[in-house]
Amino acid sequence: MFKKAIKHLGWIATLTSVSMYVAYIPQILNNLNNQKGNPIQPLVAAINCSLWVIYGLFKPHRDWPLVVANAPGIIFGLIAFLTAM
Repeated sequence: MFKKAIKHLGWIATLTSVSMYVAYIPQILNNLNNQKGNPIQPLVAAINCSLWVIYGLFKPHRDWPLVVANAPGIIFGLIAFLTAM
């Protein structure tokens, strides 16, 4: 029972993490409309997410919730960074 609950918790955390990175879309749109945001935070988020994705993929037993949760952070973090420049 505990193992099943932890698995569900991992996927719930994955969904909230993906939501957090999708929330970059308004910043990206503002950046594209010349209301530039700070580029540092999305760049650091993209680097952090890259490290977590690599970690999750190269564990002996791949950690898919971790990979799925952080992959959008790479994409949206880099887009937010590049459009803020």
